Amino acid sequence: MPTAEIARLRARATTHLTPCGDGHIVWHVWGDASPGVVPLLLLHGGSGSWTHWLRNIDSLVDAGRQVWVPDLPGFGDSALPPDGSDADALPQPLEYGLRQLLGAQAVDAVGFSFGGMVGGFLAQAYPERVAGLVLVGAPALGMVARNTVRLKAWRHLPNPAQQAERHHYNLAALMLHDPQAITAEAMELHIANVLRDRIPGRRLSYTDVLSKALQQVHCPVYAIYGREDALYLGQLDALQAALEAAPSFQSLQLIDAAGHWVQYERADAFNKALLQLLDATA
Repeated sequence: MPTAEIARLRARATTHLTPCGDGHIVWHVWGDASPGVVPLLLLHGGSGSWTHWLRNIDSLVDAGRQVWVPDLPGFGDSALPPDGSDADALPQPLEYGLRQLLGAQAVDAVGFSFGGMVGGFLAQAYPERVAGLVLVGAPALGMVARNTVRLKAWRHLPNPAQQAERHHYNLAALMLHDPQAITAEAMELHIANVLRDRIPGRRLSYTDVLSKALQQVHCPVYAIYGREDALYLGQLDALQAALEAAPSFQSLQLIDAAGHWVQYERADAFNKALLQLLDATA
């Protein structure tokens, strides 16, 4: 049973389907297109879905943006990508879908974590498609080693209560800084999303492929990270340097008292910061 907030937003959304492998990408759209206003594309994180942006959609629509949020191929309600099983397999079906839905219209892309890699690859491969790129907690900058955050396996456990304990642990270890942020809603969103993750064993996050892609990205690139992001604890200066190596990088903004899932944990501060960046790209 979805939370009341998921049900409310889903009822307000327009849904589109575009081809992907043996099925479709499911696109959720809020708000109306406005002349001269670039549509906003939100790309969720690994083991996620559109609900990673649950606390951001209203603010962005209220600010006058039309918001497009797909379930990325292999996650949520979308089909597996036709080729490959990591972030580099997703730009092609996403671009095809955007062409079907928006024609040649460029978008501002905001990518969270795994979705940050997807956004970077999309801007690299299809420069005319992305007017501006905002990275949110993105890995693959050559700094995040495997086992930087040790998560606990849960699929083998037969007892739902034991599984829930592991999900709570994993949310605390990777996604959210404040223990009080791990609410019943956060647990429900997380569990529903990880159950529909069909792309296991992703490895590109532990490389520097995003850093390399950003060398070929020409649109303005911004970044918003939680100051307490578990992937970058004690490495914020190195993170700044890695981002500044990109030729079109503009700025990094850190949100205090926020972990990796910054747009959920500190939604008000994140929404304000994002809207300021989007105004700068307009």
